[in-house]
Amino acid sequence: MKKTLKILKERTLELLKAQPHQFFKAKELARKLGVPPAHYSAYRNLLREMAEEGLIQKYKSNRYGAIQPKSTVIGKLHVKSQGYGFILTPEGEEDVFVSQKNMGTALDGDIVKVQLFAAPRGKSPEGKVVEVVQRTRKYIVGTLVKGKYFYYVMPDDLKILHDIYIYEDGLNGAKPGQKVAVVIDNWEDEFLNPEGHVVQVLGYPDEPGVDVSSVAASFNLPLKFPDEVEQEAQAIPERIPNDELQRRLDLRNVVCFTIDPEDAKDFDDAVSIRRLDTGHYELGVHIADVSYYVKEGGKIDREAFERGTSVYLVDRVVPMLPERLSNQLCSLREGEDRLTFSCIMEVTPAGEMIRYRIVESVIRSTKRFSYEEVQAFLDGELELEPKLAEPLSQMAALARALRRRRLQQGSLDFDTPEPKVILDVHGQPVDIKRKETLESMRIIEEFMLLANKTVAEHIESLPGEEPPPFIYRVHERPAKEKMQAFADFVKALGYEFRLDGRITSKKLANLIRHIKGTDEEVIIENVMLRSLMKAKYDVVNIGHFGLAFKHYTHFTSPIRRYPDLVVHRMLKFYGSKQWHEDLRDALLKKLDKICKQASEREVVALEAERASTKLKQAEFMAQHIGEEYDGIISGVVHFGIFVEIPQYLVEGLVHITDLDDDYYIFDEQMFTLIGQSKGQTYRIGDPVRIKVVKVDTDEGLIDFVLAKKLERKKKQKAKKKSSSASKQKSSQSSQKQRSQQRKKKPKKKKAG
Repeated sequence: MKKTLKILKERTLELLKAQPHQFFKAKELARKLGVPPAHYSAYRNLLREMAEEGLIQKYKSNRYGAIQPKSTVIGKLHVKSQGYGFILTPEGEEDVFVSQKNMGTALDGDIVKVQLFAAPRGKSPEGKVVEVVQRTRKYIVGTLVKGKYFYYVMPDDLKILHDIYIYEDGLNGAKPGQKVAVVIDNWEDEFLNPEGHVVQVLGYPDEPGVDVSSVAASFNLPLKFPDEVEQEAQAIPERIPNDELQRRLDLRNVVCFTIDPEDAKDFDDAVSIRRLDTGHYELGVHIADVSYYVKEGGKIDREAFERGTSVYLVDRVVPMLPERLSNQLCSLREGEDRLTFSCIMEVTPAGEMIRYRIVESVIRSTKRFSYEEVQAFLDGELELEPKLAEPLSQMAALARALRRRRLQQGSLDFDTPEPKVILDVHGQPVDIKRKETLESMRIIEEFMLLANKTVAEHIESLPGEEPPPFIYRVHERPAKEKMQAFADFVKALGYEFRLDGRITSKKLANLIRHIKGTDEEVIIENVMLRSLMKAKYDVVNIGHFGLAFKHYTHFTSPIRRYPDLVVHRMLKFYGSKQWHEDLRDALLKKLDKICKQASEREVVALEAERASTKLKQAEFMAQHIGEEYDGIISGVVHFGIFVEIPQYLVEGLVHITDLDDDYYIFDEQMFTLIGQSKGQTYRIGDPVRIKVVKVDTDEGLIDFVLAKKLERKKKQKAKKKSSSASKQKSSQSSQKQRSQQRKKKPKKKKAG
């Protein structure tokens, strides 16, 4: 055994040296090095010993990597709106501060190498950018200006601190005053402005849709598909070959239907149900078989990989697949034959799954329902024929049982409200409403969760010493420090909440139940959400903390998520008996690359969606300057308080200079501003009356002043212990992030 461990030690060092900027869990390293399961425990101990000896580095989340040179670090640059920035180093090492004068030619989001300065003991590290390893911004969006001698673009993003020179032959037809997307061609000297050319003219700022197009371009979202991708899509035959129909399970006579939003154009999931003689339900979840049409390595596939996901902006969708596929061939349209991948499950009335089968199929959707129609039926406001009414009633009963069972097992049930901006025909916001969560939506949610969970469990159950390579949707257990901070925050609001022992989702779920219906419900849930880790895709199955599932994946949306498409391919591959252990390393490498890309694109999509919504919220509030609203304090920082207007879910800032009735002290532990003379306090969750005084629609910023502080309702004493976690630091950092946008806009280097 000693000889084996010596060899493993050498091979581990070689592997980590060859991939100096990669970080691996013990199981990942064991798989890569072919460590037999019987030797895994000894190998894990070996890794710990190597880290203690200083041969390798142990990072956050129990990951291991090569020892990084102490003089330089490589990481992602995050610039603050004041001009300085931080390098976010791998796996949560201490961030490195970079002043504006030490950024060189790096831009926000770039992967950079930083030379570290000598720092006094106990102080945060500081450094200077010495190399831009990778540019992450494809386009920079801004307004074209004509200077005295040349043109330049003023970036919309406050974090881009330099204007971009544009020569006349690089205008691409753009005119001064228009919004444009530019590419930087040359920037070698940090003391000179970058030079570039216009690649896209977005239009004048007041033209319909230009604002959202600007958001899309700033996030590098392609609004059109390349011609070769569209041509490949158009060449796909519409007719399904008879031999393909013959080899699939024929479910065309089964009553099934799609249930989607009223304005949906693609339908990638259908559901069916029937009561068995045993009293159990046979639930069918039928997913569009996109993998039949999108072949691995083709032009459509490569474009889908790059996009990673569909993006739902406030006035449009940026789809992952061309319309011919997403809205036609792969859309489960009513009354039309469609190829599907079905997960058919036998489930008890109590929500326990007994058995399942995953099979390629063909269906013919009986009916296309909207969520509102199904809800009207459930509420007794809509009559349906028995062949539709009976299965819908059965689905509602089963979904309730599944949800009840899931919550009992510790699944977190956040009901965080989301805004829906109503636009007129010119793209102007006319109203903002809360998105409703209907029971009809929960039916589909529960069925999709069960199908995703079942598929992941299926992979784990395949023969072999360990499961074959696969894509999992994982959610790590939250960090202890964040959970402790969250517990302190909850206590500051008057709720008893202790962290005893291991952090579990069940403890957090208990707290959520106890705060339901209280004044602090939304605030506590938001802070809890920010305290948790972000879900992501990974080849290592660590389970899903938030759902309290040991196995979970994404199988149900291959039209709009690339990992789902790959999951379909992997299911077919393993079902074809072509899998053997010799393929493990190559498959793991390929799937790991897909997981990283998909996780990154998901983050970009979420940021773009929020930015487009925030833009329209600001435009809407610009129509209401001078009006008063009841609000709730949603954040407290040293320079003021953030207030949310619940009816519109719009947030604005009351600056500390407008709280001129006293001198206020900021209590970081309690998230409270305290008046030194009069004792007036402002803390998260307090109700206030505000007036809208200023709106910056370009930057999406809203300023309020206080009309008056409202009397706080007495809290019910339904405060129980439960268990969970921490969110002071996380809350602070999130609030600080938002705060950066409120501070003075940095001076840009003007070109001309």
